[in-house]
Amino acid sequence: MTSDVLIIGGGVIGLSIARDLHKKGVSNITLVEKNVCGEEASWAAGGMLGPQAEADEPSAFVDLCCASRDLFPTLADELFNETGIDIELDRSGTLHLAFTTEDTTRLQKRFEWQSRAGLPVERLSADEVRRLEPLISNDVREALFFPTDWQVENRKLLAALRRYAEINGIQIVENCVVKNLLVENNRVIGAETSDTAITADKTILATGAWTSLIKLGNAAMPINIEPIRGQIVAFQADERMFRHVIYSSSGYIVPRFDNRILAGSTTEHAGFDISITNEAAQNLHAMAAKIAPKIGELKITDHWSGLRPFAGDGLPIIGGIASLDDLLIATAHYRNGILLAPITAKIVTEKIVNSADSQWFKNFAPERFKLAAKI
Repeated sequence: MTSDVLIIGGGVIGLSIARDLHKKGVSNITLVEKNVCGEEASWAAGGMLGPQAEADEPSAFVDLCCASRDLFPTLADELFNETGIDIELDRSGTLHLAFTTEDTTRLQKRFEWQSRAGLPVERLSADEVRRLEPLISNDVREALFFPTDWQVENRKLLAALRRYAEINGIQIVENCVVKNLLVENNRVIGAETSDTAITADKTILATGAWTSLIKLGNAAMPINIEPIRGQIVAFQADERMFRHVIYSSSGYIVPRFDNRILAGSTTEHAGFDISITNEAAQNLHAMAAKIAPKIGELKITDHWSGLRPFAGDGLPIIGGIASLDDLLIATAHYRNGILLAPITAKIVTEKIVNSADSQWFKNFAPERFKLAAKI
């Protein structure tokens, strides 16, 4: 099997890259997924698009996240026109609540630097918060409101990206494990799977938490990615109880259009174990009830986990490996895979189609770990 571009990994990053490449005129694309496309970390995500709500200081990473968030309105419209699937981009905005003096101090600093940077952010009193969300706890002291921090129904986003691939002849190979990348004369020429070899002019590794398990030729992958388990619970309400994504210092709740409320999430060093635990469910229920006591009266109706890909510095890895041609890596998006999918696809596609380097490659390249390919 031969392709112009081989994408390894069928999560939101791999599927988004496949779509962008096709839209830029690349016709012979193969996407290989070890299980079923879109059913790993991307499926398990909360779907928040909230770079400002979590940013304590300015950085290139925050800039990357904001740039990607701003691509979502166009992406949502295009995907609906292309596939008929509404990804439910909810632009109601995000609240971050303060319950303690420490919370207030942290949010004040966040408000100050983001205001200086010209980012849209508003500071609300407790009364103003409760006018927006009447069910919020009376213990709230104040909040920040981020009008351009949004959310998307991540599972519908995945369905739309998958549907785009099917409509446009992008070859998807599922339940196919890649053992190692094929290397010849310091050039990646494809990959070896459990069944066959796939050759390609360009290879993209978008394998998330499993990146370090793939060999690079006869050598170990010179990138260390750790799986971090995150658990989320969901409640089913009779009507929509909240209008905004709501953060606190200990977690978040995400209201969906179907009246579900997601509450997340945990951060667990559990290896590749995707088990769910009663302890996590109880803690997430208590966290959500602290934000809004009415949630304490609801029963958990669903509970799942996913494995986030984490690099040593917590930042994504986007770029190539020195002295090794025709390979691009797009991994380690950690808690921001859904958010960063559009910008990752854009810069990877520009690199492949137009040989265009981006400022983001300089900031997030694998070489920041001082790696060198030893084949």
